Amino acid sequence: MTALLSPFTLRNVTFRNRIAVSPMSQYRARKGLANNWHMVHLGRFALGGAGLVYAEATAVTEDGRRTHGDLGLWTDDQAEALAPVAQFIKAEGAVAGVQLAHAGRKASERRPWHGETPVDDEDEASRGEAPWQAMAPSAISYADGWPAPQEMSDSDIRHAIDAFGQAARRAADAGFRMIEVYAAHGFLIHQFLSPISNQRDDQWGGSPENRRRFALEVAQSIRKEWPDDLPLAFRLSATDYLEDGIEVEDTVETAKALKSEGVDMIDCSTGGIGGKTRPRRMVIEEGFQVPYAEAVRRDADIATMAVGFLWDAQTCNAIVEAGRADMVALARELLDDPNWPLHAAARLGADEGHGMWPVEAGWWLMKRDRLLRKLGLRGS
Repeated sequence: MTALLSPFTLRNVTFRNRIAVSPMSQYRARKGLANNWHMVHLGRFALGGAGLVYAEATAVTEDGRRTHGDLGLWTDDQAEALAPVAQFIKAEGAVAGVQLAHAGRKASERRPWHGETPVDDEDEASRGEAPWQAMAPSAISYADGWPAPQEMSDSDIRHAIDAFGQAARRAADAGFRMIEVYAAHGFLIHQFLSPISNQRDDQWGGSPENRRRFALEVAQSIRKEWPDDLPLAFRLSATDYLEDGIEVEDTVETAKALKSEGVDMIDCSTGGIGGKTRPRRMVIEEGFQVPYAEAVRRDADIATMAVGFLWDAQTCNAIVEAGRADMVALARELLDDPNWPLHAAARLGADEGHGMWPVEAGWWLMKRDRLLRKLGLRGS
């Protein structure tokens, strides 16, 4: 069996292969509630053969949403709305995961197709979507033209930490079997981790140990509510690509500390703390973030997921085969081709007759192939 298609186990959860569907925000929720869009969007990836299907960034508090369209898990009703989605994913052989998030200073933002800029009175007038006050470790704006967030009090911080734990409880109730905490791309936990955005001089800022405290206490809060036999992951930005920002050596130490708090995997991404402009050091090419997954896996002795500009089955298989990462996550490639895992299996020689497809589809495709071969059409 090829490495990419081999099973992988974390705690008491076994993934049928090493392919994960990265969280992809859809901005189609209303008041944080999932709907038919989310069922179809996520369900098709389970049908397409992925091993792990993550629901998008799901807010743990109402004011921690990025946009008005974000999913939420701050109420029990939201968990009930997500439960059929998790059930369907499981029934089709994939592991249902959810990414828990708090946007911090990136909250109160317009959807991408509305400008990906701060919500203001125009949005309230045109769509009935009012702005709200964002909070962050320090009162530093995300980017030029963005309002300054409110600096979080100790009480605000404790409330956010508890909210992650309560959202984890609801995720378990909904039937999810994997949690990823969104601690990358300039979201709240990343804001605490990075000295670019965290300029506090109390127990939550200053030294690397203090800046990690929020992330570690979030992990503790989740582990109190999340079953011991279910895995927990964190998505980290391995580097800020900025002078005086996080470097991969810092992320290795954060990963070690998180592992000690019951975290099982690090999803290794990069960047996102310094506003809208891509840092000069950030060179985007196929698999450009894989070296970070490799370094964290090696130096922190923890399972990792590689993500970002991955689309070739042979490349993904080689990453896992060489031990550079334990899983690979795809996003936009899967939007283009939800059956990418099944097509990858065929390209890697592991499925020559559509036998890995759901029988309802595979039977028809095998019948089509026989006919094409018989007629000598399409090169079959």
